[in-house]
Amino acid sequence: DRGNWDKKSDYILSCIGYAVGLGNVWRFPFLAFRNGGGAFLIPYVIMLVFAGLPVFFLECALGQFSSLGPISVFKFSPILKGIGFCMVILNILVSIYYNVIITYTLFYFFASLTPTLPWENCDNWWNNPTHCSTKFDITKTRGTNPSEEFWENYALQRSANIDETGTVITSLTLCLLLAWIVVYFSMIRGIKSSGKVVYFTALFPYAVLLILLIRGATLEGAYDGVQYYIGSQSNLEKLKDANVWKDAATQIFFSLSAAWGGLIALSSYNKFKNNCFFDSVVVCSVNCITSLFAGFAIFTVVGHMAHTLGKPVDEVVKSGFSLAFVAYPEAIAQLPVSPLWSILFFLMLFTLGLDSQFTGVEAILTAFTDMFPAQLRNKRSVLTLSTVAVLFLLGLPNVTNAGVYWLNLIDNYSAGWGLIIIAVLELIGVAWIYGGNRFIEDIEMMIGKKSWWFWFYWRACWFFISPLLLIAILVWSLATLTPPEYAGVPYPDWANALGWCSIAVGLIFIP
Repeated sequence: DRGNWDKKSDYILSCIGYAVGLGNVWRFPFLAFRNGGGAFLIPYVIMLVFAGLPVFFLECALGQFSSLGPISVFKFSPILKGIGFCMVILNILVSIYYNVIITYTLFYFFASLTPTLPWENCDNWWNNPTHCSTKFDITKTRGTNPSEEFWENYALQRSANIDETGTVITSLTLCLLLAWIVVYFSMIRGIKSSGKVVYFTALFPYAVLLILLIRGATLEGAYDGVQYYIGSQSNLEKLKDANVWKDAATQIFFSLSAAWGGLIALSSYNKFKNNCFFDSVVVCSVNCITSLFAGFAIFTVVGHMAHTLGKPVDEVVKSGFSLAFVAYPEAIAQLPVSPLWSILFFLMLFTLGLDSQFTGVEAILTAFTDMFPAQLRNKRSVLTLSTVAVLFLLGLPNVTNAGVYWLNLIDNYSAGWGLIIIAVLELIGVAWIYGGNRFIEDIEMMIGKKSWWFWFYWRACWFFISPLLLIAILVWSLATLTPPEYAGVPYPDWANALGWCSIAVGLIFIP
């Protein structure tokens, strides 16, 4: 007896909270910046319709029908059990670095509890007076702003490259510890506790996003930001780049949280007759609408920042982290009562991150519990504490002076290539090895009989379109591969080899 959700709304909000995470508010707008603005929406929607939604529904149905976690669920075809192990390994890797991003939001939240934001001026010890300027100034040898120097020199204390590990940064370590403590107490009773926490963590961000959007729309230069996002400044030439399509595919799986195993874990606690098809459509729709909505909230404010600095919109942001921790804080610093806006923004990012982290850790815990039910099912608090403690220790390299290099390395490899490979293998395993028609019969046992036309789209996607589309993107992006870098600093060969090893550690279980 694994137990069920107390209410259907607990499950829906948990799925929305899991899917609607930092990827929607931070990663999606950045990818739009990097990949031609509104042009990125074209591959994004294609990937949603022909890859994201089919895999999302497949995983929800798989978890609900079996009432098992991401490893034990593959009892239906034991040869595929390695896919479940791969999901758990990638969840472990991503849970390590994802909580470090949550750590950054906590750090900025506490830094905002002052009458004046510490990145509003260049008068602090971490600022370089030769380079730092609060306004666009052609007399500076290199135009850096206070928020950039706060991020690089004070928050990260970043070293020159990944080879220079440096020391563990005390302030970030304490924030990392606090983040894991919050995760532990929110999950100590499993879905019975996390299912209640999400009523705040899943709904609060929408209120903040709406406030930020209304405020951003009234700022000078906001129109330029929106034009870059969905208007005339979009760069359609970017669609010829394989990495744009790879980014769209990984963003869909990252934001929907498909192929991670977390959806299987959450759905495994559903009642057998629950309408998982309806749930899938609702959650995917809310998720993608949130991404688009968040894009408007972000681009209006960044457009104002570009106007103030006298720069084009596409030159304001340098990297994904820069959007959340440099560009947006800089824009907030220009608003009246800036500490209030900063507190709201980073509290929103914190709650968004927690939802996704809850389910990532739940996938790990559920997998272990299902593998050893007699030993672990009645020891939930001990298992949660042990898992959280180990993940905290494994995360310490990410809060050293070279920490952001490690974080970016794992994000590039494990959260990119790994997701696409798992999704392809999962689709092939269910549709071709277990049998797509047999799987449809299983689903109809839960949601009732449906017409042949109803299943036409799902059959086409599960059998052919989704796996072929993802394989094509995988091959295309591998053929045009360029090694990752952070802030213009390339990774040494050993670091790139380690990145590929992080994927191999999970994939090795499949053969």
